Amino acid sequence: MKRTIKMCALAMILAVLALPVFAGGKSDGAGGDTITIGVFEPMTGANAAGGQMEVEAIRLANKLYPTVTAGGKEYKINLAIVDTKTDKVEAANAVERLIDREKASIIIGTYGSSFAIAGGEVAKEKRVPIIGTTCTNPLVTLGNDYYFRVCFIDPFQGTVMSNFAFNDQKAKTAVIVQEVTNDYSVGLANFFVENFKKLTGNPNSILGTFNYQTGDQDFSAQVTQIKSLNPDVIFAPGNYTESALIMKQAREQGVNCPVLGGDTWDVPEFLDVGGARVEGALFSTFFDGENAATPITGKFISDYRTDYKTEPSGFAALAYDAYLLCLDAIRRADSLDKEKIRSAIAQTRGFVGAAGVVTLDGNGDAVKAAVIKTVKNGKYVFQTVVNP
Repeated sequence: MKRTIKMCALAMILAVLALPVFAGGKSDGAGGDTITIGVFEPMTGANAAGGQMEVEAIRLANKLYPTVTAGGKEYKINLAIVDTKTDKVEAANAVERLIDREKASIIIGTYGSSFAIAGGEVAKEKRVPIIGTTCTNPLVTLGNDYYFRVCFIDPFQGTVMSNFAFNDQKAKTAVIVQEVTNDYSVGLANFFVENFKKLTGNPNSILGTFNYQTGDQDFSAQVTQIKSLNPDVIFAPGNYTESALIMKQAREQGVNCPVLGGDTWDVPEFLDVGGARVEGALFSTFFDGENAATPITGKFISDYRTDYKTEPSGFAALAYDAYLLCLDAIRRADSLDKEKIRSAIAQTRGFVGAAGVVTLDGNGDAVKAAVIKTVKNGKYVFQTVVNP
């Protein structure tokens, strides 16, 4: 009996050793092979709305395109999704888990530049490529050959909004309201300030900078000071919740100048929190469903509506594109080798996605247009497109 058990165990070991080995691939237990694409996103916490939208779009893309071919073989794609809980430490831990435990060959993420920067350090050390979705701070890819992204970056976005303030709104003075613990908010504000001073030719054109932290709800002190300064515009890039509260409280205290922001405002929650008080808000974003960027845009919108019974945001469109670019890079690499996939991503030129055409520059950043929207009658309305 013992000899029989030993022989069975030996047979099992030999069978396992006889299985083919693939770099980044594994048996799915059903006679096929899989490759794991990791995803790290803030699905809970202050940034949950943005993270959840991106995960929804990635799941949709995986549903529509569940396999990829490399080296003459078809691989089923396994999605491994980890919640960063809107926390920098958790973001780093999430990337480490995706690489060490889930054996991800490539990773998608994330909403929130702070989390991208934290996770990117892990990916760089472990030499696994990441395709960023909506992390716009330039530090995400700077000095990191393993991080790429399908969105524009904040130097461009800050320039777009400062130009818009100066040329369209005829602003000569501005105040900044920034989320001081948020890399995205501080970075975008700095780029706005730098260009606005050049445009006005006045080093004192920024009348004041007011700070707050994630989770703050009472902005009466900042608003009182802003009112006394009487600026032509307010630039307030930050999370959708706090930004909506800032604008709401400013309007309630009689501050009626234009309020401008960035891509984080492009979520329904901004409208829900601010209500009628965010009417007229102006912001830059990645995508407008009514103005198709490419032939793929229409199909993406239709599929998204079918699955989720709502309109897709720019966050969703870019997350969808990040997934498709993963597949495209694997095909061009014709391999599951992480270094070959990384090289293929770096060589991306003219990739056609739902949110536009992606060409990556030497830093791994997408060179693409920005969309400006406003809030009108409780809805987001397209204003214009600004090309790089």
